[in-house]
Amino acid sequence: MWTVATYVLKQRAAGKTRYPLVLMLEPLFRCNLACAGCGKIQYPAHILKRQLTPEQCFRAVEECGAPMVSIPGGEPLLHPQIAEIAEGLIRRKKYVYLCTNALILKDKIDQFSPSKYLTFSIHMDGQREYHDFSVCREGGFDIAVESIKEAVRRGFRVTTNTTLFDGADPKSVRAFFDEMMGLGVEGMTLSPGYSYDKAPDQDHFLGREKTKELFNLLLSNRNARWRFNQSPLFLEYLMGLRHYACTPWGMPTYNLFGWQKPCYLLQDGYAETFAELLEQTEWENYGAECGNPRCANFMLHSGYEASAVNDTFGSVRGFLSTVRAALFAGAYRNQAALDQLRRTTRPTTQLDPDSTTVSQEAETCLR
Repeated sequence: MWTVATYVLKQRAAGKTRYPLVLMLEPLFRCNLACAGCGKIQYPAHILKRQLTPEQCFRAVEECGAPMVSIPGGEPLLHPQIAEIAEGLIRRKKYVYLCTNALILKDKIDQFSPSKYLTFSIHMDGQREYHDFSVCREGGFDIAVESIKEAVRRGFRVTTNTTLFDGADPKSVRAFFDEMMGLGVEGMTLSPGYSYDKAPDQDHFLGREKTKELFNLLLSNRNARWRFNQSPLFLEYLMGLRHYACTPWGMPTYNLFGWQKPCYLLQDGYAETFAELLEQTEWENYGAECGNPRCANFMLHSGYEASAVNDTFGSVRGFLSTVRAALFAGAYRNQAALDQLRRTTRPTTQLDPDSTTVSQEAETCLR
């Protein structure tokens, strides 16, 4: 937190309005899962066989300058030099979030050493039934849980990352939060499912309004034990309590093809350098605010968490709002959201389609 705070304040003091917060570094696209909601493994075989070298990764990290590096994929642990990549980033004092489905983590964990700069971010999409269905792999949940326990036992930093789709059961998700905190993870990351163009399943992605309603049910009056590895203001944004403009340059993506324009999810070409990405991308053409239909339902952290962090350090009011959101999250209750839910139909919370009142289950979640 201190590293991020000082970094952001230095950027603002230098008069910079566009600067990276987290580098999304994709060293490969291949994976040992075939999740229905993922569009990363749909590349042809010759692309899936390729991977970035450690030198390419280090060059991108130094060029970008962000204090944090998230390593998604694909499955990064399939990269034969992933431990070398992680160690090189740690030497550069970058905070590394190595994202993994954990299927082979126990086999690979001896290649890594615990460090304050290294976090295993374990992909967990809910309780056992929901997770296994999401990743299209029976038994995936149990393997991931055992991997979490082993990593925590060895002294590694461990977080979870969860993608929620249309139809998610708020009661089950809240119980899942309890379960994850009981495993000893230090925080959880949440994201609404977003439509990858190449994803096999295009029917269960969350729209903007459904995202707000679901996250209200999940995060209103939340358990004080829950810890989220995200900006408190970003969580309020997901609940529909704040409005932010998209800042995709805050989490730029570097992969096999170069610097992806404009962001992690949309592919409108590639830049050869980070400077070219910043200077030549027509940023005004992206974001829900500009009317781009591809951005209309996009509320992911890769576009909006940097906006929330910038708000935190943009004014005294923003900083105090962050403190308030962090301190009082456990007691927070959004009565306006409850009133809105009573007026709207919520099939995913088991509402009668002809009813105008919220279900008992949904109201219990909010309470």
